[in-house]
Amino acid sequence: MENGQNKSFFDDFANWASKFTGSAGAFIGATILVIIWAATGPIFKFSETWQMVINTGTTIVTFLMVFLIQKAQNKDSKAIQIKLNELIAAHEKASNRIVDIEDLTEKELDKLHKYYEKLSSLAEEDEDLHMSHSIDAAEDNQQLKMRNRRIEEEIKKEDQ
Repeated sequence: MENGQNKSFFDDFANWASKFTGSAGAFIGATILVIIWAATGPIFKFSETWQMVINTGTTIVTFLMVFLIQKAQNKDSKAIQIKLNELIAAHEKASNRIVDIEDLTEKELDKLHKYYEKLSSLAEEDEDLHMSHSIDAAEDNQQLKMRNRRIEEEIKKEDQ
């Protein structure tokens, strides 16, 4: 895959703006602007217009930054999901069914989260720290337990 081949102007600008606004230079520049603005207060007699300059400026910058931050967040999130999907796909004991869980509803994710909490507590009871657990393995174990429980119940009924 070639980098930058199909980048749009917005992609290039968003990448540059994200890097720039997160830099020490941008912070220092913004701080200097605020100091200059504050220092000019006595010159403009702390008028409403003087106050509106900083209020309007910060509101516009904040409004535009929301979109740039969201763009950067979307790109980072997508890259992380792809990396995690690759790790899941590459690991022989991992369940491939969770590769696209980001498409699930919040309710479905909560249910899956509870399942993994339960899986985690089961793993803590395991004496082998290097034992791999997956949804598939847990389901197999659960089915085995259910079958054993049914057999035990049948034996108990026969004994009565």
